[in-house]
Amino acid sequence: MFREMIQYRNLLWMLTLRDIKIRYKQTVMGFLWALFMPMLIVFAGLIIKKGFSIVSGKPLDLAELTSVSIKSLPYAFFIASIRFSTNSLVGNANLVTKIYFPREVFPVAAVLANLFDFLIASFVLVVILAIAGFQIDRHATWVPFLILLLILFTIAMGMILSCANLFFRDVKYIVEVIVTFAIFFTPVFYDASLFGKWAPLLLLNPLGAILENINNVVILHKSPDMFWLSYSILWSVGGLLVCWPIFHKLEFLFAENI
Repeated sequence: MFREMIQYRNLLWMLTLRDIKIRYKQTVMGFLWALFMPMLIVFAGLIIKKGFSIVSGKPLDLAELTSVSIKSLPYAFFIASIRFSTNSLVGNANLVTKIYFPREVFPVAAVLANLFDFLIASFVLVVILAIAGFQIDRHATWVPFLILLLILFTIAMGMILSCANLFFRDVKYIVEVIVTFAIFFTPVFYDASLFGKWAPLLLLNPLGAILENINNVVILHKSPDMFWLSYSILWSVGGLLVCWPIFHKLEFLFAENI
């Protein structure tokens, strides 16, 4: 399966570029759309943080503000990728029913197109933090690995959801409902530690475990929690190893069910 993806890497590249071009074609904001969702999440988080500050009487500090910003970007990437990849097979019905090629390229291309947006938003955030004088240390070298885990987990979820949506068209509506409210049970606006002994329940969400470890290495300047890092690896790598074969085995049914 992986060798097939390598063999069709040019097709994957073309589909990724197509998705990016379609997204920005004839838009007023252009590449600013890459910043739009993360900015909305950050502003919403800052309002909530300000509310907590008023209630507790504790002033906001730079670490709290940057924590929301740092976690909002990967969260926005995950949510957007899941939305697009879930509909990737149905949205490309005319190609799915034609000559053979690995259909995995559709959900993977959807994720990579959103990764482009994520990289733009991340570059802007790094520049802003540098101007604000925020310091990073050696623990930030964990960030690329954590982002890789996030990408693998997103691809795994994208594959299985795109497959499910092809057979059951109401899956995309279920996904929309879940991603709309997911931010309330994912530690983006708050740290899991805020819930004390109940924090592990929040971290059972694999996305939450990854975001908290990103917060650890960037904001708190400490090593990632190894237990939750191992948990994230299990979900990311293990999820891909489970979801990809399921997708591949059902692939022969796609044309007749689409």
